[in-house]
Amino acid sequence: MRQAKQAVSLLFKKKLTIASAESCTGGMIASELVGFAGISSAFLEGYVTYSNAAKVKCLGVSQETLDKHGAVSQETAYEMALGVRKASGCDIGIATTGIAGPDGGTPQKPVGLVYIACAYKDKVVVRRYIFDGSRYQIRYSAVKRAFSLISDTIQMFEQA
Repeated sequence: MRQAKQAVSLLFKKKLTIASAESCTGGMIASELVGFAGISSAFLEGYVTYSNAAKVKCLGVSQETLDKHGAVSQETAYEMALGVRKASGCDIGIATTGIAGPDGGTPQKPVGLVYIACAYKDKVVVRRYIFDGSRYQIRYSAVKRAFSLISDTIQMFEQA
């Protein structure tokens, strides 16, 4: 995956560490990362926090955030990214939360809705996407966008 290769190259070049917090992608980001030789110098750990309880327990997502905005929200993605960064001590925390389908969507939160957040030190970038396709295609699209967001975030804040 070109997006992953670019992100990992930047991690190595900048000597940055990363950890993942995944809900809808279920470990696909972590799996892609460990496919790269030498990644142990950059990838610290990954969490698959599929349930709300796991988001609270492992990542410190606020129960109030989950109650008010739901698991699939900009606010939850934001807290997941900050939470994985804090829990692991890494430079970059990447987080995904969404509805991969084929069921579970609503008019307000349709199938394919995914929030991806990238925390870099004390800054967080959150993006909202609506992907089409099968459950696997939605998840795969989210992973590609997550790696693009990692690269974009590193480039944005390393130049600042």
